[in-house]
Amino acid sequence: METKKADLSALKIDRTSKDDNPTKAKYFKFLLGIVAALIIVYLIVIAYQALFNPAIEVKLVTAVMQSQSQSDAVLTANGYVVAQRKAAVASKGMGKLVYLGVVEGDRVVKDQVIARLEDNDIKAQLEQAKATLMFNQADLMDAENTFSRVNELLKSGASTPAEIDLADSRLKRVKASIELAKAQIMAAEVAMENTLIRAPFNGTVLTKNADVGEIVAPLAAGVNSKAAVVTIADMTSLQVEADVSESNIEKILLEQDCEIRLDAYPDNAYPGFVDKIVPTADRAKATVMVKVGFKRYDKRVLPEMSAKVVFLRGAIDESQLVKKQILVVDKSTVVTRNGKQVVYLVRDDKAFEVIIETGKDMGSYIEVKSGLMNGDRVIEKVSDKILDGVKVTIK
Repeated sequence: METKKADLSALKIDRTSKDDNPTKAKYFKFLLGIVAALIIVYLIVIAYQALFNPAIEVKLVTAVMQSQSQSDAVLTANGYVVAQRKAAVASKGMGKLVYLGVVEGDRVVKDQVIARLEDNDIKAQLEQAKATLMFNQADLMDAENTFSRVNELLKSGASTPAEIDLADSRLKRVKASIELAKAQIMAAEVAMENTLIRAPFNGTVLTKNADVGEIVAPLAAGVNSKAAVVTIADMTSLQVEADVSESNIEKILLEQDCEIRLDAYPDNAYPGFVDKIVPTADRAKATVMVKVGFKRYDKRVLPEMSAKVVFLRGAIDESQLVKKQILVVDKSTVVTRNGKQVVYLVRDDKAFEVIIETGKDMGSYIEVKSGLMNGDRVIEKVSDKILDGVKVTIK
């Protein structure tokens, strides 16, 4: 009973917090105050810079390689070299390809046999038609002799008109059979010709689409059959097809001189002229196709090569075509600072000053001899506010 009367309050846990180290707590509060003050100062600095030293908005343009004749250009457009005469050569008949006499790059002439299909069955049909013709021709002689005898007998009264009609009908049937046999021979000869695949014009083989042993059919009627055997193009019909914006098409005239440069050979230019302005526009791209012919070119010009066309204001100076392209920038990017010509690049959101050496004046562009590389992007329309290290933002 004495155990039940024991004071259980002595077992209660004391949960009241006791600050055994008041110095440590004060130090922690002091650090928090310093961090808060630094954050406030940083925010004030950022706000000050945003209000009193904002970034200058700039636009960038690219330093590009350009031919010297482009100073006389009215427009520049990109396009592709396209053969105006091009054909996927196929067979009119269906059969197994047993001969293919060309490969990519081979030159062919009009009507040259470039491939042949299996023709054993057609040869048999042709021989059968010829034999039928010979049989009917032999029967014709007998029919003509019979008709002549019956006709003579009729004069002497030994024959009747019915016998004459019968002999005449037989003669006509034999003659019709002869014509039918001739038609069968012609059909077999046409079928034989259809097994021969000929070049439709003088050209060069671009692609070989089938191999010996494969089945060739018109329009690729079978799942595993091929339609076109080869693709050929007339390499004398090459032109550049360029898309010109609708808003600039009025600057283009027929026979207008052009300079053509292939992306594959940027240092080599070709003289050209506007051959045709296609009388329709592309609704999706808002462009009009312009076909530019070559005045002269060499074997390096190939179909589907990408090209750049410079439409010139006046007659082309072919002496400029042999000169290499030069690096140019827009004149508004170049300024004089401390007696030196400079441009400004953008690095880490800041203007970076670059000293350059300029050369030939090309209208709205100027040649850059040193200091920049092709593709460098520099600030356009440099103002007095643009200085080395100033903060900028790109439009």
